[in-house]
Formats: sequence, C-alpha cells, structure tokens
Amino acid sequence: MSSSDTYDLAVIGGGVNGCGIARDAVGRGPSVLLCEKEDLASATSSASTKLIHGGLRYLEYYEFRLVRESLREREVLLRTAPHIISPMRFVLPHNRGLRPAWMIRLGLFLYDHLGGRELLPGSTGIDLRKHPAGAPLNPGFTKAFMYSDCWVQDARLVALNAMDAADRGAEILTRTECVSARRMGDHWDIVLRDRETGGERTVSVRALVNAAGPWASQVLQNRISLNREQSLRLVKGSHAVVPRLFDHDNAYIFQNKDRRIVFAIPYEQDFTLIGTTDKEFDGDLDEVAISQHETRYLCEAVNTYFKKQITPDNVVWSFAGVRPLFDDDSHSASAITRDYVLDLDEGDGGKAVLLNVFGGKLTTYRKLAEQVMQKLIPYVGGSATSWTATAALPGGDIPNADFNGFLAGVRERWPWLPQQQAWRLAHNYGTRIETILGNATQPSDLGHDFGAGFTEAEATYLMDKEWARSADDMLWRRSKMGLHAGDGAAQELADWIAARGAPRTEALAQ
Repeated sequence: MSSSDTYDLAVIGGGVNGCGIARDAVGRGPSVLLCEKEDLASATSSASTKLIHGGLRYLEYYEFRLVRESLREREVLLRTAPHIISPMRFVLPHNRGLRPAWMIRLGLFLYDHLGGRELLPGSTGIDLRKHPAGAPLNPGFTKAFMYSDCWVQDARLVALNAMDAADRGAEILTRTECVSARRMGDHWDIVLRDRETGGERTVSVRALVNAAGPWASQVLQNRISLNREQSLRLVKGSHAVVPRLFDHDNAYIFQNKDRRIVFAIPYEQDFTLIGTTDKEFDGDLDEVAISQHETRYLCEAVNTYFKKQITPDNVVWSFAGVRPLFDDDSHSASAITRDYVLDLDEGDGGKAVLLNVFGGKLTTYRKLAEQVMQKLIPYVGGSATSWTATAALPGGDIPNADFNGFLAGVRERWPWLPQQQAWRLAHNYGTRIETILGNATQPSDLGHDFGAGFTEAEATYLMDKEWARSADDMLWRRSKMGLHAGDGAAQELADWIAARGAPRTEALAQ
C-alpha cells in the first residue's frame, strides 16, 4: 500500500500488545500506523514460556479478575488461532513439604470454574505410580494433579496480528524507530527513521499509543519528552532448552522451595523447555540474556523432580526477556501483578491524546486491545463494536477449529511432504499453507532446502508476507528451525537473503 502522512492512530511497539492494538483499531475504521525499531516480537513477546493460560499461581495473590479474564481469553484465542495454539495438559506433582494438597485442590476448583470453561477438560487427581506422567519422576512423588491450559507459538501470534492489521489497511513499519513525537495543537507530529536506510519521514496523527513494552518509560521520557513518575518494574524471565526429558505430550509444573514454580514443557518434538525465572532487571534492554546463576537454578529445579539429571552443559539453547510489569509496590518480583494499566493523557481538551500501556501478559493481549480502543474511540472515531473475539487470525480459519482434520487434509493434498514437515507447516501457517505449497507436486518445487525442511518457498513467504528480513527472523522468531536446521543454515540463509534483496514495501523517504 502507499504511505500516507496523516493517520488517526499511531502505535509505537511491535510486540503482542502493539500489534493487537493495531489490528483491533484498523478493524473499527480508523487509519493506523505501527512502528517497531527491530523485528516484530523481537523482545519480550518472543521470550515467554509459550503459554496461553489463566495463571494458576496468581490465585495465591488474589488476582481473581486477571485469572478470570485470562481463562476466558484462553478459549477465545484457541478458537481464533487453532493452528498456533494447542490444548495441553499440565501435571503438578504434590510435594509434601510445600503447598498442602487441600490448597491445590481449592485452587484448581477455582481455576476450573472462574472462566466458564467450555473446550478444555477440567482438573483431576492422578496416581503417579500408575500414570505415564509418573515414569520420568523420582519415586518419592506418588500423587499429582492434572489440569488444562494452552501452548502457543508466541512470536507467530504477534506476526499474525500484524498481518491481519496490514490486510485490513494498517501500515506496519518494522526496523523503524520513533525518533520524536511532539504535540502540535490538535495532533502529534512523529518523526520516524528507517534503521536500515537512515531515511526519515514525519507523519501526523490524532492519537498516539505507547506500547513499547520494557521501553515504554524510555519512550515516554526520551521520545515523547513527557516526564512521568516511573510506572514500570522490569523483571527478567529466562528459559533453557534441553534434549527431551520425557516421552509423553503432557507438561509439568513444579513447585520450588522459594515458592516459585517452574514449567517443563514438550518443545519442538525433540526438546524440553524449562522456565522461568523472576529477577529484577536494571541493565541494558538491548542486551538481555540468561545468567549462569539462572541456568543453574532451572537445572536444579527440575532435578528435584526428574530421575534424569541435567546440568548447564545439557542446555542447547536459552533465551531471556524482560517483562514490563506495572509497579504495584510488591516486595518481590514473583508477587508483582501481571495485570495491565492503561494510562490516558488527554492533552489539551482531548486533542492529540496519548495512551501508555503498562504491564500485561501474553494471554490478555486481545482484551487489552479492546479496552485501549474503548478509551480511544471518542478521539479517533470508528465503531464501538468489539470484533476480534470471533475473527480468525490469518491461517486460523479452519472449519470448527479442528486442527487434526485440517492436518489430514494437508497430508492428502500434498502426500509427498514428509510427515514432520507437513505437521510443522500446518501448525505454523494454517490455511495460509496454500500460499507456500500451492501447486507443488514434489520437494524440488519448493526450491532449496536450507535444512530440516526449511525451504526457499517458506523463506520467500516470510519475507514477502511477514516482514522477515534476516536469518534470525526466520529461524528463531517466525519458526524455531534454528534448533533443527544445522550449524550452517543461518549463514546459508543470510547469503540467500542478501542475494535476493529484502523488499521494503513501506520504505521511508531517503
């Protein structure tokens, strides 16, 4: 689409909240621009525990409203994105020295009933001496509880929201930084800089949303030049990936002596994802990584429960992100609320309004976007009717949200695809798989294979449709093929990208 110089709404930040807001807004009628200084989901939104969940442990902190909203959203999102979101059962072994069984039963009863559960099975008790989930565990654990939540491809959730926003007319600018934003009477003048070309462009907008995640306070002070009292506490969460520790498809949630919990989740078929930590963060937001202490902590946490013991040497990949949590004066990082706060600055009589997004969690991004628009519609116009709860995300328009039936159709349509590759492509792209595979009748029709079935056809799709510009974008955010494709894949893919030339459909003026 051609670039404009005037918009109703601009969003700073290409994480899950920013992209969700852009999607919701443009679907109501206003013109929308979103800028992200790096790739979509390049920070916190791709560094989660990959869960769409109510937050069982938040019940201990009496976060009933947040848990209720999250549980309801869990099933909404499962219906609208059944390709990238999957039901998962979680096993909580009872550790006699920690939370008593009656407390866990009460918490699970609330968890089953707070959100009006319809699609997912409820909780139950299991005997670990007889259930397959008990086989990998140390013999001292004999009782467990099992409940339901969902697993998600977090970075793809962000990309799909951006795709849908663009399909509906929004302008999505990646690798584009907001240099400054100034109130000019009844509008904002925003200077944008393309970080690849150095080109700058000034746009005028009626309303501005600061959804920069961990950078929200920096954007407020350094780009918008409004001095506000610090509203965020930055908490780092780190994860480690190790070779698969168990052979079934259930996940585990383990209690620790420090009263934190750690998940062990089946990941990318061959691995187990372990996380997360909660550590106050005051470092460079562009240099976030797991520490040796955190790696040891995660290994020791799972070693308390599993027969198979691991050390930091077993970690094949790790990642860390900083959660921008609203500062509620909690005494510890674990106790800080995961709820969100929307701070509306009406400017001069409701002209050139600013809305700051503080806090939030992956599961509630869609509801957060709805509430943002409820606040902004009086200023930017558009429909007051919410619409995203029933609108499928790109690729999610699978009849009856029946992913297994859809996968069977994929295998019938392209029977020559290896089973694992068909499964992965169906999960990543849903009905958009047609754009990648089309009329291909053999593997060679998909072009060069960079490793483990990641082909030129897929890479082309990601560049043309999903703003991917680098090997990292493709191998570690749009997919996790970096775990499978081999050591030389990243360089080979980078060379291919350089030779092809990255499209800039929304390039800024030089």
